[in-house]
Amino acid sequence: MTRVQSFAPIIGTDPRIIVVGSMPGVASLEAVQYYAHPRNAFWPIMGQLFGIDHRASYRSRVRQLEGLPLILWDTLQACHRPGSLDSNIDADSVRANDFAGLLGEFPAIRAIVFNGATAEKYFRRLVVPQLPNALDIELIKMPSTSPAHAGMSFEQKLADWRRLLDYLG
Repeated sequence: MTRVQSFAPIIGTDPRIIVVGSMPGVASLEAVQYYAHPRNAFWPIMGQLFGIDHRASYRSRVRQLEGLPLILWDTLQACHRPGSLDSNIDADSVRANDFAGLLGEFPAIRAIVFNGATAEKYFRRLVVPQLPNALDIELIKMPSTSPAHAGMSFEQKLADWRRLLDYLG
């Protein structure tokens, strides 16, 4: 089974939200880019919410994201997973990223937003038990931007993702 590893976080300016995926898919891993699959709705949603030019080069999109009060990361640091589907992650092989360290470095975080159910599931299982009980951060599951999550239209996903704006005021 293929062992895959996530990327370093993209850290924005004075971050107040962490947007968390599960583990990059094959297209992203091959390109070494978050959300590289051309049908993934993540970058177009960021374009609608924050004016990021989702058609720009990846480097340009990252620079634009770094100007926002967001951090982009994944729940899992490593796991065994053939292909891209979260359902293929070997649950016995998962290792979480160091969110306790990240939250210690950025105490203004107000919300952790999960890009889909798998990111949330592993975060609650692996990360939450390692965090201080008094942590005052809202955990919010959003619909996955993955093209595999075809049960919702782009417009429906975008409407849900607009909740991010509530944590930036």
